Amino acid sequence: MKRRIIFLGNLRSLAAPKLYISVLAVYCTHTASGVTLQTVLRTSLERNPAILEAKSALEGATGQRLVFRSVAWPDAELGVPAGVQAGHRAGENGVKGFAVGRGTLTQTLFSAGLPASMRRGDIEVLVAQQQLNVSVVDQLHAARLAFYAALYNRSLESIRRDQQRRLQENVTTQRTRFEAGLADKSALTSATVQAAELETKIEGAHRVYLDAQLQLALAMGIDPANASLPEPDGELQSIPIRVDLDSETATALQRRVDLKLARLFVRAANEDQRIIAADYYPIVTGSLPGEYVPVTGIHREGSTSKTQDFIGSEIREKATYTWRVIDNGKVGGAVLRARSAREINELTCRKLEANIPRELSRIANDLKTTDVREESLVSATAAAEESARAVQQNLTSGLASPLEYRVTQNAFLETKSGLLEAIYEHNLAVAEWDRATGRYFQFSEDTTKSR
Repeated sequence: MKRRIIFLGNLRSLAAPKLYISVLAVYCTHTASGVTLQTVLRTSLERNPAILEAKSALEGATGQRLVFRSVAWPDAELGVPAGVQAGHRAGENGVKGFAVGRGTLTQTLFSAGLPASMRRGDIEVLVAQQQLNVSVVDQLHAARLAFYAALYNRSLESIRRDQQRRLQENVTTQRTRFEAGLADKSALTSATVQAAELETKIEGAHRVYLDAQLQLALAMGIDPANASLPEPDGELQSIPIRVDLDSETATALQRRVDLKLARLFVRAANEDQRIIAADYYPIVTGSLPGEYVPVTGIHREGSTSKTQDFIGSEIREKATYTWRVIDNGKVGGAVLRARSAREINELTCRKLEANIPRELSRIANDLKTTDVREESLVSATAAAEESARAVQQNLTSGLASPLEYRVTQNAFLETKSGLLEAIYEHNLAVAEWDRATGRYFQFSEDTTKSR
Protein backbone atom coordinates (compact mmCIF):
# COMPACT_ATOMS: atom_id res chain seq x y z
CA MET A 1 0.00 0.00 0.00
CA LYS A 2 1.47 3.34 -1.02
CA ARG A 3 0.84 6.39 1.11
CA ARG A 4 1.78 9.99 0.59
CA ILE A 5 3.48 11.40 3.67
CA ILE A 6 3.53 15.14 4.20
CA PHE A 7 5.42 16.52 7.18
CA LEU A 8 4.03 19.74 8.57
CA GLY A 9 5.34 21.30 11.75
CA ASN A 10 5.21 24.62 13.54
CA LEU A 11 8.14 26.07 15.43
CA ARG A 12 7.76 29.21 17.49
CA SER A 13 10.57 30.73 19.48
CA LEU A 14 10.77 33.51 22.03
CA ALA A 15 10.53 36.95 20.41
CA ALA A 16 10.52 35.32 16.98
CA PRO A 17 8.06 35.73 14.09
CA LYS A 18 5.98 32.75 13.11
CA LEU A 19 7.96 30.03 11.36
CA TYR A 20 6.30 27.31 9.36
CA ILE A 21 8.13 24.16 8.31
CA SER A 22 7.06 22.05 5.38
CA VAL A 23 8.84 19.13 3.78
CA LEU A 24 7.92 17.79 0.35
CA ALA A 25 5.83 14.67 0.07
CA VAL A 26 7.57 11.31 0.06
CA TYR A 27 6.04 8.03 -1.06
CA CYS A 28 6.80 5.00 1.10
CA THR A 29 5.52 1.43 1.30
CA HIS A 30 4.61 0.91 4.94
CA THR A 31 5.51 -2.11 6.99
CA ALA A 32 4.18 -3.23 10.33
CA SER A 33 6.77 -1.35 12.44
CA GLY A 34 9.53 1.22 12.18
CA VAL A 35 9.79 4.99 11.91
CA THR A 36 8.56 6.92 8.91
CA LEU A 37 10.27 9.95 7.42
CA GLN A 38 7.52 12.06 8.97
CA THR A 39 8.37 10.72 12.44
CA VAL A 40 12.10 11.20 11.88
CA LEU A 41 11.71 14.85 10.90
CA ARG A 42 9.25 15.66 13.66
CA THR A 43 11.39 14.01 16.34
CA SER A 44 14.53 15.69 15.02
CA LEU A 45 12.81 19.05 15.21
CA GLU A 46 11.85 18.45 18.83
CA ARG A 47 14.93 16.69 20.21
CA ASN A 48 17.94 17.33 17.97
CA PRO A 49 20.77 18.74 20.17
CA ALA A 50 21.96 21.28 17.58
CA ILE A 51 18.42 22.62 17.12
CA LEU A 52 17.89 22.86 20.88
CA GLU A 53 21.16 24.75 21.23
CA ALA A 54 20.12 27.20 18.52
CA LYS A 55 16.81 27.76 20.32
CA SER A 56 18.69 28.62 23.50
CA ALA A 57 20.88 31.04 21.55
CA LEU A 58 17.73 32.75 20.26
CA GLU A 59 16.55 33.34 23.81
CA GLY A 60 19.97 34.77 24.68
CA ALA A 61 19.79 37.13 21.70
CA THR A 62 16.68 38.72 23.19
CA GLY A 63 18.74 39.76 26.20
CA GLN A 64 21.53 40.98 23.93
CA ARG A 65 19.04 43.26 22.18
CA LEU A 66 18.39 44.93 25.55
CA VAL A 67 22.12 45.59 25.87
CA PHE A 68 22.23 47.36 22.51
CA ARG A 69 19.14 49.41 23.32
CA SER A 70 20.23 50.35 26.83
CA VAL A 71 22.26 53.32 25.51
CA ALA A 72 18.97 55.11 24.83
CA TRP A 73 17.48 54.49 28.26
CA PRO A 74 17.87 56.80 31.28
CA ASP A 75 20.47 55.92 33.90
CA ALA A 76 19.35 56.35 37.54
CA GLU A 77 21.54 56.21 40.61
CA LEU A 78 20.44 56.35 44.23
CA GLY A 79 22.63 56.57 47.31
CA VAL A 80 22.06 57.15 51.02
CA PRO A 81 25.20 58.40 52.76
CA ALA A 82 24.89 58.13 56.57
CA GLY A 83 27.16 58.65 59.51
CA VAL A 84 27.88 60.51 62.72
CA GLN A 85 28.97 64.13 63.00
CA ALA A 86 31.06 65.13 66.03
CA GLY A 87 33.18 68.09 66.99
CA HIS A 88 32.72 71.75 67.97
CA ARG A 89 32.13 74.80 65.83
CA ALA A 90 30.82 78.21 66.89
CA GLY A 91 27.49 77.71 68.59
CA GLU A 92 27.42 73.88 68.20
CA ASN A 93 28.45 70.97 70.32
CA GLY A 94 27.60 67.33 70.79
CA VAL A 95 27.34 64.35 68.49
CA LYS A 96 24.75 64.12 65.71
CA GLY A 97 23.71 61.23 63.49
CA PHE A 98 22.75 62.04 59.93
CA ALA A 99 21.62 60.52 56.62
CA VAL A 100 21.38 62.18 53.21
CA GLY A 101 19.43 60.81 50.25
CA ARG A 102 21.11 61.45 46.92
CA GLY A 103 19.78 60.59 43.46
CA THR A 104 20.86 61.25 39.90
CA LEU A 105 18.87 60.72 36.69
CA THR A 106 20.92 60.91 33.48
CA GLN A 107 19.40 60.81 30.01
CA THR A 108 21.18 60.93 26.66
CA LEU A 109 19.67 63.81 24.72
CA PHE A 110 21.63 63.43 21.51
CA SER A 111 23.94 60.68 20.23
CA ALA A 112 24.63 59.74 16.63
CA GLY A 113 24.85 56.09 17.66
CA LEU A 114 21.32 55.74 19.05
CA PRO A 115 19.51 54.84 15.78
CA ALA A 116 22.23 52.36 14.82
CA SER A 117 22.14 50.78 18.29
CA MET A 118 18.37 50.34 18.12
CA ARG A 119 18.59 48.72 14.68
CA ARG A 120 21.54 46.56 15.77
CA GLY A 121 19.53 45.20 18.69
CA ASP A 122 16.73 44.13 16.34
CA ILE A 123 19.22 42.56 13.93
CA GLU A 124 20.78 40.57 16.79
CA VAL A 125 17.48 38.75 17.30
CA LEU A 126 16.94 38.30 13.56
CA VAL A 127 20.42 36.80 13.21
CA ALA A 128 19.69 34.32 16.02
CA GLN A 129 16.36 33.44 14.38
CA GLN A 130 18.00 32.74 11.04
CA GLN A 131 20.79 30.77 12.72
CA LEU A 132 18.07 28.63 14.25
CA ASN A 133 16.46 28.27 10.81
CA VAL A 134 19.78 27.28 9.23
CA SER A 135 20.39 24.73 11.99
CA VAL A 136 16.91 23.25 11.52
CA VAL A 137 17.38 22.97 7.75
CA ASP A 138 20.81 21.35 8.12
CA GLN A 139 19.67 18.85 10.73
CA LEU A 140 16.42 17.92 8.96
CA HIS A 141 18.26 17.53 5.68
CA ALA A 142 20.90 15.32 7.30
CA ALA A 143 18.17 13.20 8.90
CA ARG A 144 16.40 12.86 5.56
CA LEU A 145 19.59 11.75 3.79
CA ALA A 146 20.31 9.25 6.58
CA PHE A 147 16.77 7.88 6.22
CA TYR A 148 17.25 7.39 2.47
CA ALA A 149 20.68 5.82 3.01
CA ALA A 150 19.22 3.34 5.48
CA LEU A 151 16.42 2.34 3.07
CA TYR A 152 18.88 1.99 0.18
CA ASN A 153 21.45 -0.16 1.97
CA ARG A 154 18.79 -2.35 3.58
CA SER A 155 17.26 -3.02 0.15
CA LEU A 156 20.72 -3.53 -1.36
CA GLU A 157 21.55 -6.07 1.33
CA SER A 158 18.25 -7.86 0.66
CA ILE A 159 18.95 -8.03 -3.10
CA ARG A 160 22.40 -9.44 -2.56
CA ARG A 161 21.19 -11.99 -0.03
CA ASP A 162 18.54 -13.16 -2.47
CA GLN A 163 21.18 -13.44 -5.19
CA GLN A 164 23.47 -15.31 -2.81
CA ARG A 165 20.67 -17.75 -2.07
CA ARG A 166 20.22 -18.43 -5.79
CA LEU A 167 23.94 -18.90 -6.32
CA GLN A 168 24.06 -21.18 -3.28
CA GLU A 169 21.35 -23.31 -4.85
CA ASN A 170 23.57 -23.52 -7.91
CA VAL A 171 26.45 -24.67 -5.70
CA THR A 172 24.27 -27.42 -4.31
CA THR A 173 23.29 -28.47 -7.83
CA GLN A 174 26.91 -28.51 -8.99
CA ARG A 175 27.95 -30.54 -5.96
CA THR A 176 25.25 -33.09 -6.75
CA ARG A 177 26.34 -33.24 -10.39
CA PHE A 178 30.00 -33.58 -9.35
CA GLU A 179 29.23 -36.41 -6.96
CA ALA A 180 27.24 -38.11 -9.73
CA GLY A 181 30.15 -37.69 -12.13
CA LEU A 182 28.24 -35.37 -14.46
CA ALA A 183 30.46 -32.31 -13.88
CA ASP A 184 34.10 -31.65 -13.11
CA LYS A 185 35.42 -30.08 -9.93
CA SER A 186 36.24 -26.75 -11.61
CA ALA A 187 32.55 -26.01 -12.15
CA LEU A 188 31.83 -26.71 -8.47
CA THR A 189 34.77 -24.53 -7.38
CA SER A 190 33.75 -21.66 -9.64
CA ALA A 191 30.16 -21.73 -8.35
CA THR A 192 31.35 -21.84 -4.73
CA VAL A 193 33.70 -18.86 -5.21
CA GLN A 194 31.04 -16.71 -6.85
CA ALA A 195 28.57 -17.42 -4.03
CA ALA A 196 31.21 -16.60 -1.42
CA GLU A 197 32.20 -13.33 -3.13
CA LEU A 198 28.79 -11.85 -2.35
CA GLU A 199 29.34 -12.25 1.40
CA THR A 200 31.75 -9.28 1.46
CA LYS A 201 29.29 -7.05 -0.40
CA ILE A 202 26.46 -8.14 1.90
CA GLU A 203 28.47 -7.30 4.99
CA GLY A 204 29.49 -3.96 3.47
CA ALA A 205 25.87 -2.99 2.82
CA HIS A 206 24.92 -4.06 6.34
CA ARG A 207 27.66 -1.93 7.91
CA VAL A 208 26.56 1.13 5.95
CA TYR A 209 22.96 0.44 6.99
CA LEU A 210 23.97 0.36 10.66
CA ASP A 211 25.89 3.60 10.21
CA ALA A 212 22.81 5.23 8.65
CA GLN A 213 20.75 4.02 11.62
CA LEU A 214 23.26 5.62 13.97
CA GLN A 215 23.05 8.91 12.06
CA LEU A 216 19.27 8.74 12.32
CA ALA A 217 19.48 8.19 16.08
CA LEU A 218 21.83 11.15 16.55
CA ALA A 219 19.63 13.39 14.42
CA MET A 220 16.56 12.38 16.44
CA GLY A 221 18.32 13.00 19.77
CA ILE A 222 18.33 9.29 20.69
CA ASP A 223 21.16 7.97 22.86
CA PRO A 224 22.34 4.75 21.16
CA ALA A 225 23.71 3.49 24.47
CA ASN A 226 20.31 3.56 26.16
CA ALA A 227 17.90 2.89 23.28
CA SER A 228 17.69 0.73 20.20
CA LEU A 229 18.54 2.23 16.82
CA PRO A 230 15.52 3.39 14.79
CA GLU A 231 14.30 1.09 12.03
CA PRO A 232 13.29 3.06 8.90
CA ASP A 233 9.87 2.20 7.55
CA GLY A 234 9.21 1.84 3.82
CA GLU A 235 11.12 1.36 0.59
CA LEU A 236 12.65 3.81 -1.84
CA GLN A 237 10.28 4.89 -4.56
CA SER A 238 10.83 7.13 -7.56
CA ILE A 239 9.09 10.52 -7.26
CA PRO A 240 8.69 12.40 -10.57
CA ILE A 241 9.44 16.10 -10.22
CA ARG A 242 9.02 18.95 -12.67
CA VAL A 243 11.69 21.63 -12.58
CA ASP A 244 11.23 25.26 -13.60
CA LEU A 245 14.82 26.43 -13.21
CA ASP A 246 14.28 30.16 -13.77
CA SER A 247 11.30 30.41 -11.43
CA GLU A 248 12.90 28.28 -8.72
CA THR A 249 16.13 30.28 -8.89
CA ALA A 250 14.30 33.56 -8.33
CA THR A 251 12.35 32.02 -5.45
CA ALA A 252 15.46 30.51 -3.86
CA LEU A 253 17.16 33.91 -3.84
CA GLN A 254 14.31 35.15 -1.65
CA ARG A 255 13.67 32.03 0.42
CA ARG A 256 17.06 30.47 1.25
CA VAL A 257 17.71 30.77 4.99
CA ASP A 258 21.49 30.76 4.64
CA LEU A 259 21.26 33.66 2.20
CA LYS A 260 18.97 35.54 4.59
CA LEU A 261 21.52 34.96 7.33
CA ALA A 262 24.35 36.25 5.13
CA ARG A 263 22.38 39.41 4.36
CA LEU A 264 21.72 39.93 8.05
CA PHE A 265 25.44 39.65 8.78
CA VAL A 266 26.01 42.44 6.25
CA ARG A 267 23.38 44.60 7.96
CA ALA A 268 24.84 43.86 11.38
CA ALA A 269 28.38 44.75 10.29
CA ASN A 270 27.11 47.98 8.75
CA GLU A 271 25.38 48.97 11.99
CA ASP A 272 28.48 48.04 14.00
CA GLN A 273 30.52 50.39 11.84
CA ARG A 274 28.00 53.19 12.40
CA ILE A 275 28.01 52.63 16.17
CA ILE A 276 31.81 52.82 16.31
CA ALA A 277 31.92 55.92 14.12
CA ALA A 278 29.22 57.57 16.24
CA ASP A 279 31.56 57.57 19.24
CA TYR A 280 33.43 60.42 17.58
CA TYR A 281 30.40 62.68 17.09
CA PRO A 282 29.14 65.11 19.74
CA ILE A 283 27.08 63.61 22.57
CA VAL A 284 24.71 65.65 24.76
CA THR A 285 23.39 64.25 28.03
CA GLY A 286 21.11 65.82 30.61
CA SER A 287 21.05 65.01 34.29
CA LEU A 288 18.94 65.79 37.37
CA PRO A 289 20.97 65.35 40.55
CA GLY A 290 19.05 65.82 43.80
CA GLU A 291 19.62 65.61 47.55
CA TYR A 292 17.16 65.02 50.34
CA VAL A 293 18.16 66.06 53.86
CA PRO A 294 15.87 64.82 56.65
CA VAL A 295 17.57 67.03 59.31
CA THR A 296 19.28 70.41 59.41
CA GLY A 297 22.55 71.50 60.85
CA ILE A 298 24.56 68.91 58.99
CA HIS A 299 27.79 70.20 57.51
CA ARG A 300 28.83 69.53 53.97
CA GLU A 301 32.17 67.88 53.50
CA GLY A 302 34.83 70.58 53.30
CA SER A 303 32.46 73.38 54.33
CA THR A 304 33.95 76.19 56.49
CA SER A 305 30.80 78.11 57.35
CA LYS A 306 27.10 77.58 57.92
CA THR A 307 26.29 79.16 54.59
CA GLN A 308 27.89 76.14 52.94
CA ASP A 309 25.91 73.59 54.92
CA PHE A 310 22.77 71.71 53.86
CA ILE A 311 19.84 74.02 54.15
CA GLY A 312 17.21 71.63 52.75
CA SER A 313 16.39 69.30 49.85
CA GLU A 314 17.35 70.47 46.39
CA ILE A 315 17.31 69.41 42.72
CA ARG A 316 19.68 70.77 40.10
CA GLU A 317 19.43 70.48 36.36
CA LYS A 318 22.43 70.35 34.06
CA ALA A 319 23.53 69.21 30.60
CA THR A 320 26.85 67.75 29.47
CA TYR A 321 28.36 68.12 26.01
CA THR A 322 31.09 65.68 24.97
CA TRP A 323 33.04 65.52 21.71
CA ARG A 324 36.15 63.62 20.84
CA VAL A 325 38.21 65.76 18.53
CA ILE A 326 41.53 63.92 18.42
CA ASP A 327 40.75 60.43 17.13
CA ASN A 328 37.97 60.24 14.54
CA GLY A 329 37.97 56.45 14.50
CA LYS A 330 40.34 56.11 11.57
CA VAL A 331 43.56 56.88 13.44
CA GLY A 332 43.02 54.06 15.92
CA GLY A 333 41.61 51.84 13.15
CA ALA A 334 38.34 50.79 14.85
CA VAL A 335 36.18 52.11 12.01
CA LEU A 336 38.48 50.61 9.39
CA ARG A 337 38.30 47.19 11.03
CA ALA A 338 34.52 47.38 11.17
CA ARG A 339 34.42 48.40 7.50
CA SER A 340 36.69 45.49 6.60
CA ALA A 341 34.34 43.05 8.39
CA ARG A 342 31.36 44.51 6.53
CA GLU A 343 33.10 44.20 3.15
CA ILE A 344 34.02 40.59 3.86
CA ASN A 345 30.41 39.81 4.74
CA GLU A 346 29.20 41.53 1.58
CA LEU A 347 31.63 39.50 -0.53
CA THR A 348 30.49 36.26 1.10
CA CYS A 349 26.86 37.18 0.50
CA ARG A 350 27.48 37.98 -3.19
CA LYS A 351 29.34 34.68 -3.67
CA LEU A 352 26.43 32.79 -2.15
CA GLU A 353 23.94 34.61 -4.36
CA ALA A 354 26.04 33.86 -7.45
CA ASN A 355 26.44 30.20 -6.48
CA ILE A 356 22.72 29.49 -6.08
CA PRO A 357 21.88 29.52 -9.84
CA ARG A 358 24.87 27.24 -10.57
CA GLU A 359 23.90 24.89 -7.74
CA LEU A 360 20.29 24.64 -8.91
CA SER A 361 21.40 24.06 -12.49
CA ARG A 362 23.68 21.21 -11.37
CA ILE A 363 20.93 19.57 -9.30
CA ALA A 364 18.44 19.93 -12.16
CA ASN A 365 20.90 18.14 -14.45
CA ASP A 366 21.33 15.41 -11.82
CA LEU A 367 17.56 14.95 -11.72
CA LYS A 368 17.39 14.58 -15.51
CA THR A 369 20.32 12.17 -15.52
CA THR A 370 18.85 9.95 -12.83
CA ASP A 371 15.48 9.94 -14.59
CA VAL A 372 17.04 8.81 -17.87
CA ARG A 373 19.19 6.21 -16.13
CA GLU A 374 16.23 4.90 -14.16
CA GLU A 375 14.08 4.52 -17.30
CA SER A 376 16.79 2.54 -19.06
CA LEU A 377 17.46 0.34 -16.02
CA VAL A 378 13.77 -0.47 -15.57
CA SER A 379 13.62 -2.12 -19.00
CA ALA A 380 17.08 -3.66 -18.56
CA THR A 381 16.10 -5.16 -15.20
CA ALA A 382 12.94 -6.67 -16.62
CA ALA A 383 14.92 -8.22 -19.50
CA ALA A 384 17.66 -9.50 -17.17
CA GLU A 385 15.11 -11.05 -14.82
CA GLU A 386 13.36 -12.82 -17.69
CA SER A 387 16.68 -14.09 -19.03
CA ALA A 388 17.77 -15.33 -15.58
CA ARG A 389 14.44 -17.12 -15.11
CA ALA A 390 14.73 -18.82 -18.52
CA VAL A 391 18.32 -19.94 -17.93
CA GLN A 392 17.39 -21.29 -14.50
CA GLN A 393 14.64 -23.40 -16.06
CA ASN A 394 16.97 -24.61 -18.79
CA LEU A 395 19.64 -25.45 -16.21
CA THR A 396 17.21 -27.74 -14.42
CA SER A 397 16.46 -29.56 -17.67
CA GLY A 398 20.11 -29.62 -18.69
CA LEU A 399 19.72 -27.22 -21.62
CA ALA A 400 21.92 -24.52 -20.10
CA SER A 401 25.37 -24.67 -18.57
CA PRO A 402 26.20 -23.58 -15.00
CA LEU A 403 28.38 -20.85 -16.48
CA GLU A 404 25.40 -19.39 -18.34
CA TYR A 405 23.38 -19.49 -15.14
CA ARG A 406 26.01 -17.63 -13.16
CA VAL A 407 26.47 -15.03 -15.91
CA THR A 408 22.74 -14.32 -16.20
CA GLN A 409 22.32 -14.21 -12.42
CA ASN A 410 25.20 -11.74 -12.06
CA ALA A 411 23.78 -9.60 -14.86
CA PHE A 412 20.38 -9.60 -13.13
CA LEU A 413 22.04 -8.65 -9.83
CA GLU A 414 23.94 -5.77 -11.42
CA THR A 415 20.93 -4.33 -13.24
CA LYS A 416 18.66 -4.68 -10.20
CA SER A 417 21.28 -3.08 -7.95
CA GLY A 418 21.82 -0.37 -10.55
CA LEU A 419 18.10 0.39 -10.65
CA LEU A 420 17.99 0.64 -6.87
CA GLU A 421 21.01 2.94 -6.93
CA ALA A 422 19.39 5.15 -9.58
CA ILE A 423 16.23 5.47 -7.45
CA TYR A 424 18.38 6.27 -4.41
CA GLU A 425 20.34 8.94 -6.28
CA HIS A 426 17.08 10.41 -7.56
CA ASN A 427 15.76 10.70 -4.00
CA LEU A 428 19.01 12.34 -2.92
CA ALA A 429 18.75 14.81 -5.79
CA VAL A 430 15.14 15.63 -4.83
CA ALA A 431 16.26 16.24 -1.24
CA GLU A 432 19.10 18.46 -2.45
CA TRP A 433 16.66 20.34 -4.67
CA ASP A 434 14.36 20.97 -1.71
CA ARG A 435 17.30 22.25 0.34
CA ALA A 436 18.76 24.40 -2.45
CA THR A 437 15.40 26.01 -3.25
CA GLY A 438 14.55 26.64 0.41
CA ARG A 439 11.56 24.32 0.40
CA TYR A 440 12.13 23.06 3.92
CA PHE A 441 10.77 26.35 5.23
CA GLN A 442 8.05 28.87 4.49
CA PHE A 443 8.35 32.12 6.39
CA SER A 444 6.00 34.88 7.30
CA GLU A 445 7.28 38.28 6.27
CA ASP A 446 9.51 40.04 8.76
CA THR A 447 7.50 42.82 10.39
CA THR A 448 10.38 44.33 12.38
CA LYS A 449 10.74 47.98 11.43
CA SER A 450 14.06 49.77 11.34
CA ARG A 451 14.49 52.55 13.81
